[in-house]
Amino acid sequence: MSHCGYLGVLPENTIVMADRGLKQIESLLNKKGCTLVRPPSVSNNEKMTKKDVLFTKRIASVRIHIERVIKRIRDFQLLSPHAVIGTEMVQKLNTAMKIACAIINLQQPIINQ
Repeated sequence: MSHCGYLGVLPENTIVMADRGLKQIESLLNKKGCTLVRPPSVSNNEKMTKKDVLFTKRIASVRIHIERVIKRIRDFQLLSPHAVIGTEMVQKLNTAMKIACAIINLQQPIINQ
């Protein structure tokens, strides 16, 4: 994560949503002045507090929109599952992803207002 350049483009005070699976990202975001938001984890069959339940619901209501955007990106089928690409194609794939995301931004909004 620290070598991909993603953190370099994040403005300070950005809130980043991540799954529980992204380990050790919080310290990198804190160094950048950003905040990590992720669902509270449930372990050892402990009952969640009311505050955690409400927070989890709020995150879920936002995540649905993120999942819809991810689906739109997958519809372009730029990479098939388990695709292997040569290093010379990475920059071209990066450009193709930017174009796909730009086209998605021109489509009907994910959130109706």
